[in-house]
Amino acid sequence: MKTLELKHIKAVVFDWDNTLAQSRPALKYAVNQVLESYHMPSWDEVKNKRDDNLSFRDNFPIIFKDKAHEAYEKYKKIYLKTAPDIITRTPYSLQVLNYFKKRGIPIFLMTNKDRTLLEFELPILFEPEYFDCIVCGHEAKKDKPYGDHLLYTLEHCRFKGKICPKDVLVIGDSPQDSACAIACGATAVRIGSLYDNENHCDNVFYFDSFVDFYQSLLLS
Repeated sequence: MKTLELKHIKAVVFDWDNTLAQSRPALKYAVNQVLESYHMPSWDEVKNKRDDNLSFRDNFPIIFKDKAHEAYEKYKKIYLKTAPDIITRTPYSLQVLNYFKKRGIPIFLMTNKDRTLLEFELPILFEPEYFDCIVCGHEAKKDKPYGDHLLYTLEHCRFKGKICPKDVLVIGDSPQDSACAIACGATAVRIGSLYDNENHCDNVFYFDSFVDFYQSLLLS
């Protein structure tokens, strides 16, 4: 089994949805309300139409066609109203953030989520000051899974020119997160079980939970 080597790491980049924040229940609730308003099947049925190389937001034109913009605005309104009562912090994610913070390693947040939603819910779960840089969806040329997102993050942080992708740890829950890291030569860490029909990738370090990841950090 490969050992995660941290000696060369100069920055850690975290995904948000379903990595630091357990937001999938809020997403499903909001999008199901929108789908119902258009007399469409539930999210569990229509999600199979998605393009896995696109973000949740960028899949709206595929699912809602010419009603995409209208549907997304409805989604945002419902999400903003209901998320505070639904989203939760992923267990042990705070301990992991504190581990890197105490060692003086910059912590970045890189998400495909739009900034309006991210900046609304971030303070509910974490102190925004934990993050040295926050990059949201549609701010880079391309969002995850493309490497453009990570390169943009490194280019627009206060450490510009001092941190190379090979010195970065990218932590997420999905193949999109891992693909973004690998595209740039960064180290990819995945928290949680494999996605359906996904093969294990030799270039990714897998952990079942933040608890397991945190324990591995203490042993490194």
